[in-house]
Amino acid sequence: MKKFAALIKALDSTNKTNVKVSALSEYFKNANDKDKVWTIAILSHRRPPRPVNTTLLREWASELANIPLWLFEESYHIVGDLAETIALVIPSSKTSTEKSLTQFLEEMISLKKKTDKEKKAYLYDNWKVLDYYERFVFTKLITGGFRIGVSQKLMTRALSNATEIDEDILAYKLMGNWDPNQISFQELILEENESDYLSKPYPFYLAYAIEDEVEDLGDVNDWSLEHKWDGIRSQVIIRNGEIFVWSRGEELVTDKYPEFHSFVGTIPNGTVIDGEILPFPDGEIGTFNDLQTRIGRKTVSKSLLEKVPVILKAYDLLEWKDEDIRSKPFEERRRLLEILYKSISTQEQNIETGNNDKVPFYLSETMYFDSWKEVAKERERSREMHSEGLMLKRKDSPYLVGRKKGDWWKWKVDPLTIDAVLTYAMRGHGRRSNLFTDYTFALWDGNENGEKELVTFAKAYSGLTDVEFRKVDAWIKKNTLERFGPVRSVTPHHVFEIAFEGIALSKRHKSGVATRFPRILRWRKDKTIHEANTLSDLKALIPS
Repeated sequence: MKKFAALIKALDSTNKTNVKVSALSEYFKNANDKDKVWTIAILSHRRPPRPVNTTLLREWASELANIPLWLFEESYHIVGDLAETIALVIPSSKTSTEKSLTQFLEEMISLKKKTDKEKKAYLYDNWKVLDYYERFVFTKLITGGFRIGVSQKLMTRALSNATEIDEDILAYKLMGNWDPNQISFQELILEENESDYLSKPYPFYLAYAIEDEVEDLGDVNDWSLEHKWDGIRSQVIIRNGEIFVWSRGEELVTDKYPEFHSFVGTIPNGTVIDGEILPFPDGEIGTFNDLQTRIGRKTVSKSLLEKVPVILKAYDLLEWKDEDIRSKPFEERRRLLEILYKSISTQEQNIETGNNDKVPFYLSETMYFDSWKEVAKERERSREMHSEGLMLKRKDSPYLVGRKKGDWWKWKVDPLTIDAVLTYAMRGHGRRSNLFTDYTFALWDGNENGEKELVTFAKAYSGLTDVEFRKVDAWIKKNTLERFGPVRSVTPHHVFEIAFEGIALSKRHKSGVATRFPRILRWRKDKTIHEANTLSDLKALIPS
């Protein structure tokens, strides 16, 4: 545990990539194998379930620190991180522990089934014998919120340096649903075992957003274009008569989409498809809000399957006839994908399925244009097509690993915008934990008496400069109306332009509307609150 805490301290104290890679590499060279596996798991978001809820953690920490709970809560809102607050308020001991990272994590896993009294005793015993940074890391592991600014790609690079195994091979090995409590470092990293790859997807290839002029990409004839669909990026794998559906977040979601079981027997074994899971109510592409009704459900009911069916919109082929074809040019992979699509269409015409349902497999249309002006016109049609914009893929590009510049670009449509009034604020997190930077915004709406009132519709915490955040923070502290724990209501005075990617009707929101990825575009100092938009204005942006 001491080595792991020292590693986290080293990673947390620098923004330099090379320094982080060096620290990780040294750790992977010197740590014991079990701790290596758990470290890989933690840094690739495979943490054990949280054994204690945060309410109890706050109560017990304040009790051990011998301070009232209200003072702990105030300290927490100033610090902005629960684990750091606990590490600061609990006095350090001169005693120490030699337990390994693995021992701690195994104890935390078994802790989940114990009584609150046993959990409290366990936390007290360990909080008392750990120094400040060890206590911080220990509590981070307990809360499950372990984020330290280290991407899986950076960790993979360090692991490659330590083991001399190619980064791409490691990226592939670390994909999938492996359990750090059941697998050894030898099995996970060092061994070659073909059976382990049956269900594994390939690392996803990600596109950069176009920031300069699209014409800078050169000859338009070198590019294939398609719409950027607004669903869940996924890989669908058919191997040995089984289907595996993976999300881009490396989550196995096969059971969430039972519609895709019809692919088995229709799509040949040894096939891996890259595509988008899209809602398809009434035989048309729906909104991401439709899809959210299925995301996170432990079970998908028959009524939900009927209300929000899904399709796979396929746009790339990564494995064909048991062969990894990622190194082939995009045009060649697309040609093979189209052959697959035609074979499925032929089967549907000739084979009567049990329920006469169409196999939910669709092809994302590729488009070719003679000028960038024509491309720009097609981009303007994106919302009409229920897409976020366009994807631009170089015709001769291989399918690479991770985010690479040059061959794949996304050109999203300009966001929707609305002018709204700041009504509530909370302190931020991390370096902004001492500033009010998390805002709630409202729009005007008429009530039953014909009077206008402000109705909240979105929260946003990004988009302003540090200078602007400090100015708004100073104003909030002087114009607070009420306090609700960490939240402050403020005098309606400031107007901000809010940008968002999508919009849909929602029964879950007071405003009746859900916006996607809201953020602050600019501070409208030129407008009074009476010039802010209305809920009617917002609803008018919902596509018909």
